[in-house]
Amino acid sequence: MARRRATPPRATLPLPSLHGFGRLLAAAGVAILAALWTWTAPGDPQLMTASTAPGVTVHLLDNGFHTDLAVPRAAFELVSGPLADAVASLGPGDWIRVGWGDARFYVDQSPIGDRLPDGVRAFFRPGNRSVVMLDPEQGDPALGYPATARRSLSLSQAGVIAMTRRIEQSLDLSGGAARIAAARPGDDARFFASRETFSILHLCNHWTASVLNAGGVPVRPLRAVTSAEVVASLDRAAPAGLDRAKSDRPKLDRAASGD
Repeated sequence: MARRRATPPRATLPLPSLHGFGRLLAAAGVAILAALWTWTAPGDPQLMTASTAPGVTVHLLDNGFHTDLAVPRAAFELVSGPLADAVASLGPGDWIRVGWGDARFYVDQSPIGDRLPDGVRAFFRPGNRSVVMLDPEQGDPALGYPATARRSLSLSQAGVIAMTRRIEQSLDLSGGAARIAAARPGDDARFFASRETFSILHLCNHWTASVLNAGGVPVRPLRAVTSAEVVASLDRAAPAGLDRAKSDRPKLDRAASGD
């Protein structure tokens, strides 16, 4: 009777150690973070150039840690809607300074040293309520800032409309219209309730970058933690044309808007 041949054992590949798997996972995490850190949200360059009509000047204002936008009041009249109605309710002024921030810390003007605990709360507690600031000014707000703390860009009318629509998207319209959440005594600025939430994951400069991106400016969203990065986004987008028409009120063709 023939003997069966013994089947040789199959070769098995060594399983990776937990230590090696952890290193692989850490390397993948670093690669993802690096990709997000350098990722650029593309803009539409056509929105930043006026083909037939004069460009509309919009200012970016930097106080060292927070950025605002200064937009001609007439720009908000191009398209009717809740934002246009909110602007119409403001006091007089040819320019509107626009900003966004935490509903409490942003509005409070007490000494910064007294507000540090509240600043920690705003940064690190998720889901904080926020507001959109609309502040009318008679003169060009950019003239109150040194050249290093301001940038001016020229947008097409379509670019201005896209930018103001992004601002309007921030408003809390659950009641059918923009709602004033706060006002300061002796100050023309009004703070309208926003549907967005504030935290270290979505700061004021992130918001400003998103509004600029809607107007055609390429931005690096994750790096827009600092005001310097928001300023740099304009320097990269249009290094040759940032400061033209800094103080003239632009003429807007309302008929062309179809409104």
